[in-house]
Amino acid sequence: MDKGLKRKLNTGVVLAFIAGLLFLFARPDYRQGEASLRGRPAKDFAYTLDGKPTRLSDLRGKVVLLNFWATWCPPCVDETQSLNQLQRRIAPLGGTVLGVSVDENPQAYEDFIKLYNLSFPTYRDPGKEIPLSYGTTMYPDTYIITRSGRLDRKIVGAQDWTGPDLTAYINTLLNEK
Repeated sequence: MDKGLKRKLNTGVVLAFIAGLLFLFARPDYRQGEASLRGRPAKDFAYTLDGKPTRLSDLRGKVVLLNFWATWCPPCVDETQSLNQLQRRIAPLGGTVLGVSVDENPQAYEDFIKLYNLSFPTYRDPGKEIPLSYGTTMYPDTYIITRSGRLDRKIVGAQDWTGPDLTAYINTLLNEK
């Protein structure tokens, strides 16, 4: 293959990659920090926790980090320990992490919970009904919900939930009464 053809092929691949990234971030379901989400009521849903039926609205009065995740998602695995640390820090202050797993395999889900010693409540939604109702198609995806049950922010991708910026932001919400 001559150098000119190889260069054109490489250029085409790079341009296709850039176009793909632009498409990904322009999609309506990629709404990182979208201001229009702020203030909307969080969509209520039913789930089972420790064998008891409950609803998201039962957590009203708490700051909730609604985290959609999966065991097969490497970025989800990456943020697990910082979510555990966050849960331990915010639980006594009136906050909670609520994990919703989209795993289809119940054994993989149970094994993950044990392996990573999850300290936050989590629910398995193999039909992905809850995340889809929120517009989530990429994992992890986290919605920050205020004490009044309103959305404050959507954060796409793995985070260090113990970092100074997120700690300050979450503290602000926890201090609001």
